[in-house]
Amino acid sequence: MKRLAASGTAALAAAALTLAGARVSYAQSKTITGETKNMTVSVEAIEKASREVTVKKPDGTYDVFYIPEGIKRFDTLKIGDKITAKYYENMVVTLKATGEKPVDQASAAAVKAAGGSAGTVSHQRTITATITAIDPKVPSITFSGPKNWSYSTRVQDTKALAKVKVGDKVDITWTEAEVLSIE
Repeated sequence: MKRLAASGTAALAAAALTLAGARVSYAQSKTITGETKNMTVSVEAIEKASREVTVKKPDGTYDVFYIPEGIKRFDTLKIGDKITAKYYENMVVTLKATGEKPVDQASAAAVKAAGGSAGTVSHQRTITATITAIDPKVPSITFSGPKNWSYSTRVQDTKALAKVKVGDKVDITWTEAEVLSIE
């Protein structure tokens, strides 16, 4: 499955801080709609057993794609081949009430297109993250979550940053979808 994208995580900080002003009503949510990105990536590594393909993106960073069963051309992939991907990510952040149980769950689906050389892969993950550090001088915020997940980012809205505190919890739900085509 595609790993968490840093660009989506940056939006997470903005959303969490937006929700901070809604501390009285913990059911407040913020949806950060993503943008659809098209890119052609090159195959750098292939894990046949798990059907995972490590790819190099145009910006030089790496990512991992899961190729669904039924995509006939998976077995013909070689290092250096090109995969065209259309990628979309959406995020919802909800301020969590004190004492609510933490969440860490994921689901995924894959659907092949007619012809067998393309398919859609979707993945959704929800975690509970904790604000572990705030530095108003930078200004920045750090989150931590399950399985040693952590993320730090600069914050532009200093008024919102002043409304949250270390220890506040948020539920973050990422929904990612990729349309992959093996060329």
